[in-house]
Amino acid sequence: MDYNYLAELLFPDVTETPEDMEKRFPKRELPEGAVVSRMAPSPTGFVHLGNLMQGLTSERLAHQSGGIMYLRVEDTDAKREVKGATETLIEMLSHYGIFFDEGAALDENGKIYDKGIYGPYKQSRRAAIYHVYAKKLVKEGKAYPCFCTEEELTAMREQQEANKETTGYYGKYAIWRDRPLEDVQAALAAGKPWVLRFRSTGDGERQFKFDDLVKGKLTVTENNVDHVLLKSDGIPTYHFAHAVDDHLMRTTHVVRGDEWLPSLPFHIQLFQALGFKLPKYVHIGPLMKMDGSSKRKLSKRKDPELALTYYKAEGFPIPSVREYIMTVLNSNFEDWRRANPDADIESFKFSPKKLNPAGSLFDYAKLVDVSKNVISRMGAEDVYTQLLEWAKEFDTDFAAKLEAD
Repeated sequence: MDYNYLAELLFPDVTETPEDMEKRFPKRELPEGAVVSRMAPSPTGFVHLGNLMQGLTSERLAHQSGGIMYLRVEDTDAKREVKGATETLIEMLSHYGIFFDEGAALDENGKIYDKGIYGPYKQSRRAAIYHVYAKKLVKEGKAYPCFCTEEELTAMREQQEANKETTGYYGKYAIWRDRPLEDVQAALAAGKPWVLRFRSTGDGERQFKFDDLVKGKLTVTENNVDHVLLKSDGIPTYHFAHAVDDHLMRTTHVVRGDEWLPSLPFHIQLFQALGFKLPKYVHIGPLMKMDGSSKRKLSKRKDPELALTYYKAEGFPIPSVREYIMTVLNSNFEDWRRANPDADIESFKFSPKKLNPAGSLFDYAKLVDVSKNVISRMGAEDVYTQLLEWAKEFDTDFAAKLEAD
């Protein structure tokens, strides 16, 4: 296979190179040890407690090290996008004291704009950048086009399930992996749609060690699946887009939920194949609650307390929620608070190593207790002002009485 020829065949319009991208997105001039972290949500319209936990973790890591925190919007899955979701996310997080140094931001008219030189910060506007790296991988024989139809992929999966095999596009099932150039040319000439797949060099029987800043040393199985990098419309999958973006935006630490751990072997492979330095990973365990005598994950459908709007409606002051989240995130925070009752929360030395690797238990009674302590340290005027503001939105009759007397 002439990989250079194949790359030109698939990406004839891509003239920029990875070297051009390196110049366009230069290394950051930051102090030694400064963390560059990010929040990278999908704009689905639901802002939850997990977002706040990840946001506070990212914010503390970045700002207590003299670093940068930015907001990137991962909107490559158009089917899931909700209109106005990015604006809602920015407003809700800023309500809880999480502000971004750069990234997607709101101007004074509530319109989204790019703040910073590493944009665009919406992935849907970065397609040309991803194609530069897609072409690079094809040139190096690390990616290839696949013309399988949905029917073929479904039949493949059903056969794997019947054989009790791992499902996925790998081994003998990766039927386009080593096809001759003539077959690829014929499929392109016939106008067949194609996706770009990663050529995995992993072995599903091999394992390796990996250090996570929360979970510690993990034993991870290599990825052997030829995952999709670009969909048939040229839009990247999350996996490919986030690897390119985290490198070009010079991300040093990735904070995310531990539901991403199964994808970690593929992500490590991708960074290696692209020649990028791997960021440090901070995989946060799930938020749970007691259900009878057992624990379960907080659910969007069952648990109103998962939504951030719940705390505003219930009247919890912003500092109360931040204090409570910090008790959940760092096991030594309560001891620090007892020793420093009047200190600014920003002066607490946050550490990802103090997070519970198995996840944390949401405790409403604890939240109320923390909130009592926070309110007890407020001045009367502050309590009145915040209560009146709450009442105007959630209890107008009470607001009228408060204003009258």
